[in-house]
Amino acid sequence: MAKHSFRGGIHPFDGKELSKDKPIEDILPGKELVFPLSQHIGAPAVALVKKGDTVLRGQMLASAGGFVSAPVYSSVSGKVTAIEPRRVVTGDMVMSIVVANDDQYKEVEYDKVDDPSKLSKEEIIERIKNAGVVGMGGAGFPTHVKLSPKEPDKIDYCIANCAECEPYLTSDYRRMIEEPQKLVDGLKIILSLFDNAKGILAVEDNKPDCIEELKKLTKDEPRILVKALKTKYPQGSERQLIFATTKRAINYEMLPADAGCIVDNVDTIVAVYNAVVHGMPLMERIITVTGDCIRKPQNFRVHVGMSYSELIDKAGGLRYEPVKIVSGGPMMGFGLIDLNVPTTKTASALLCMSRDEVSEVTPKACINCGLCAQVCPGRVVPKILSDMAEHGDEEGFLKKNGMECCECGCCSYICPAKRNLTQSIKSMRKIILAKKKR
Repeated sequence: MAKHSFRGGIHPFDGKELSKDKPIEDILPGKELVFPLSQHIGAPAVALVKKGDTVLRGQMLASAGGFVSAPVYSSVSGKVTAIEPRRVVTGDMVMSIVVANDDQYKEVEYDKVDDPSKLSKEEIIERIKNAGVVGMGGAGFPTHVKLSPKEPDKIDYCIANCAECEPYLTSDYRRMIEEPQKLVDGLKIILSLFDNAKGILAVEDNKPDCIEELKKLTKDEPRILVKALKTKYPQGSERQLIFATTKRAINYEMLPADAGCIVDNVDTIVAVYNAVVHGMPLMERIITVTGDCIRKPQNFRVHVGMSYSELIDKAGGLRYEPVKIVSGGPMMGFGLIDLNVPTTKTASALLCMSRDEVSEVTPKACINCGLCAQVCPGRVVPKILSDMAEHGDEEGFLKKNGMECCECGCCSYICPAKRNLTQSIKSMRKIILAKKKR
């Protein structure tokens, strides 16, 4: 079996055995759900409801605040109790709509279609837009914008990111095992928007059962290929995935569409299927709750707006007090300071660990081993970029292609001196990007 890959990368302990064989479990939320108006890249959504309003499950709470924006829907029925700033996983206070769950789950009627092939391209885009679908791999880019490039005829590949290379995460794996037809049908809907494109289901080869099943389902689909990727982090990073599957390279100033590619992850493509076929808005997602502190690691189908603390309770609680809690995976997730924050469209995992390996070590002087450059998928020299970032040398940072860093963390992981390479480079990139926006 051919294994598609890229230069660089690492092989961290993946921890997937904790939850990979646990079927997706449907859970119900508690009494209060919080819906931040910013669950996506772009303008915040604009509230359509007010305090005291009664809402239904599947009702739009807030409309898109612009072209690059997305509406927000209630995942329960109940009453709006507040519209106020609430803390989110990043630690920021974000204007949010608070709904008291009435436990009735009274639902709106959805506009279903029997045959999506009879819809025009414009109708498909509109259904995706109205459903509030965004990139659910973490970025949160509104999907209707991604699927509306300036030159759709120049799109050659629609890539389903099935790699799930981040350690511990298994939600995409369970989705592919339990609902593979939805993934295939969702990719077919996306392909219908691009007349000249082929579809690629890109799966790491540590998921041979998924590869086999997807090949069975697509054996009569001439426009869809299943490609086995070498298991390596960050194989699922957009730039690395595009290169591994098409041998096309993009830089930080380019969009995938500039290289003739569209990339969406598994959950996003299933959300596209639900939006187009069933008329269902994005109000649920699969979240992995795992780590050695969790009694019963599991993948849950979660109502967006649930508190992270509820997820721990649903997973049997804690075996012992975690030293580190992360929203997302250990390589690129956010460290949590408070579990009383809401799950959102972009929430992928909750990781509770008994050790914080980063804080246990003291960074030392660089020994000039060159390992950071060897593993860097962006083909830059992290040691040099980190030094420039620490000295505020923006000009030198740019000359050494510092903006090509994808912030994957490979350099910090491999560094024998345990230097905070990724953190310093990431800080400099944020400063430069903020100045460009101004």
